[in-house]
Amino acid sequence: MNTQRIAILLSVSFAIMANSMLAANDLTLNLRSRATAGSDPSVRRVTWEPSRTAMIICDMWDDHWCKSAASRVNEMAPALNDAVNAARRQGVFIIHAPSSVVSFYADSAQRKLAQTAPFAQPPIELATASRWGTAWCWTDADHEGVLPIDDSDMGCSCEAKKCEIREAWSRQNELIQIADGDAITDNAQEAFNLLAERNIDNVILCGVHLNMCVLGRPVGIRQMVKLGKHVALMRDLTDTMYNPERPPGVDHFTGTDLVIDHVEKFWCPSFVSTDITGTPAFVFAEDTRPGDSQRH
Repeated sequence: MNTQRIAILLSVSFAIMANSMLAANDLTLNLRSRATAGSDPSVRRVTWEPSRTAMIICDMWDDHWCKSAASRVNEMAPALNDAVNAARRQGVFIIHAPSSVVSFYADSAQRKLAQTAPFAQPPIELATASRWGTAWCWTDADHEGVLPIDDSDMGCSCEAKKCEIREAWSRQNELIQIADGDAITDNAQEAFNLLAERNIDNVILCGVHLNMCVLGRPVGIRQMVKLGKHVALMRDLTDTMYNPERPPGVDHFTGTDLVIDHVEKFWCPSFVSTDITGTPAFVFAEDTRPGDSQRH
């Protein structure tokens, strides 16, 4: 084992020890799933050991080509950071996955931690199709059919003139803390190496955008489920790229709920951040639907 790897692991060990001293109990999550898309959900209460759990933060970039999407990310980031900090304190391993811009962190201990983790043989062949700067797990038509929203226009929800698609991001949103002992990767093999090294079986996904990157990226829901992990979506801390002018013609947040419904049926259960933070679930300011939204 080289000197650099030893130094990184020592730093990680100290971080884990500090988290263990702060940790209280195992994670108790209320996991919601559905027998069929659109059916009433069922909820089961599970206990996950924090040291065998990872939280993957998907594509919470510093900017986005869609102004509305960028605004929602900035609004959500503080609440997501609170959930990440609470999970970290309980001993959950945090993986930051700002896809296609991990090179920004090339000299960081968190990036090197991912790069130097010992190789572990995955139980399946990892996705190799390329899209948007990483490998991609495409929609599995035989397993899940099609998504319940039409995002073929890329989902800009800005009113009137739509935003021009461009490479707008350069790093992760600075409102989300990257701490000692965390890792940074957008690579499936690196992520699997990190999980295998720590005997992690449970994976929490959060971030954006659910109908695209949270499902499709190489560290996203589809890939993690296919790797045999116990996966759960933190449903109040995600968003979609959906334009209400496209089918099924519902408001943006109802569109997100439809995708959550889809995930709960075909891929994995979901829960709200309250299970980790003990504080109320996050709700976007523009989500003014009466009563409790389906998400919560």
